[in-house]
Amino acid sequence: MNVIFTIIHIFGLVTMGFSGLMLTCLITALFAADPAVNAFLMSAPITLLAGMAMFLPTLKTPKKVSRQAGFLLVSMTWSLIPVFCTLPLLFYMPQLSFVDAYFEVVSGLTTTGATVLSGIDNLPMSINLWRHELNWIAGMGIIIFAVAILPILGIGGMQLYIAETPGSVKESDLPPRIAQTAKALWMVYAGISLVCILALKLAGMNWFDAICHAFAAMSLGGFSTHDSSVGYFNSLPIEIVLTVFQLIAAINFASHFIALRKRSFKPYIYDMEAKAFLLLVLSSCVLTASVLWRSGTYPDFLTALRHATFNLVTIATDCGFASQDFNQWPIFVPMWMLFLSCLSASSGSTGGGIRMIRTIILMKQARMELFKFIHPAAIRSLRIGDTVINHNIVTSVMGFIFLYFISIVILVFTLLFSGMDFISAFSAIISCFNNAGPGLNQVGPAGNYASLSDFQTSVCTFAMLLGRVQIFSIVILFVPEFWRK
Repeated sequence: MNVIFTIIHIFGLVTMGFSGLMLTCLITALFAADPAVNAFLMSAPITLLAGMAMFLPTLKTPKKVSRQAGFLLVSMTWSLIPVFCTLPLLFYMPQLSFVDAYFEVVSGLTTTGATVLSGIDNLPMSINLWRHELNWIAGMGIIIFAVAILPILGIGGMQLYIAETPGSVKESDLPPRIAQTAKALWMVYAGISLVCILALKLAGMNWFDAICHAFAAMSLGGFSTHDSSVGYFNSLPIEIVLTVFQLIAAINFASHFIALRKRSFKPYIYDMEAKAFLLLVLSSCVLTASVLWRSGTYPDFLTALRHATFNLVTIATDCGFASQDFNQWPIFVPMWMLFLSCLSASSGSTGGGIRMIRTIILMKQARMELFKFIHPAAIRSLRIGDTVINHNIVTSVMGFIFLYFISIVILVFTLLFSGMDFISAFSAIISCFNNAGPGLNQVGPAGNYASLSDFQTSVCTFAMLLGRVQIFSIVILFVPEFWRK
């Protein structure tokens, strides 16, 4: 019983925190005199009272969280907090169904960037700010989740990164306590976000657009204040700024912290994940630009390189902006972009998907199996640099990869069963599962997810949640042994 009360207590505290976030939008609505004042005036007190109703009665509950409680808390937080976050949307847009409002909010909190809303350009400033605050707050929450929570639960996160990345981030480089680590990473995240805001303002955005797009870029959330996303600005400087900061956000924030603390680029040089990520993504930019140029999609290589680079980076990093309707490009290019969204982002970043470190481990394990076929009597350890990778980590990675692909297959077939065409169903699940945003055909960048039925929208919502919590945290709840402990 204490476990339940502990979960309720922590969940109540988180809920109260989101009521405070609503107050910033209420102040914005009052300042801008926009029509969403009443929506936040009702949402904030309801959320605050609900949080207090859970938090205050459980004050004396022991605060120690067991692994079982940790899994429950993670799943509960990611799936139930969005219920409260839908309130501003539902109060301001009563015509919006709960399923669509829940999808929009989950997309924000999982930093997916998929949307069911049209007329975003005409939304009140406070509603647009709310969507982007969800992106930004969740982006930092994802980093803390990866660095602090997952290691406690024993399912990856920072202990995986530390164990497998030689010379980059060692335990002695990070503050020893979770609270100190969280504070240090918060400062790095907020500091880089501020620099991004200033850079976007200098590139030509107004202050509001700069704040919102910086929030979306740093969280790799992909929301925009315009229906045509970044294409609205048609600005090369803006695209360059966003491209750079998306690449920064897709690299482990622990590496950023160490680099800033030591005032050195060496942590990036020793970061095998970052090097593999940048090499793969930047070489892919040249490859896809060549395809677009040779196919006649753009008249010259430099124009093709501009559009290929921005749109490939934003999908590969699982952000979800768009400057062009890449649904009209030769099919190889958008499919390659979706493939990159599965594996490019680093652990400890705000990106989604398999993560680059797992990709590296799986490739090295496959290489080792081939070596054993040739030399069956040889004894050889799996290494990344000079670091020997524990067999338990390899097993965990292989289990994760299996669950990742089988989950995608099941969800794609579920959408096909509902009547969607294959390209739309496949791209929707890949984009939602990897938290990458737009897909192809029915859910392409020129449209959105509004055309989906409530059932299809719910499937995509579940895919976003499952991908964001790295599968294990939800799937383990369906294992009978979990409830017998």
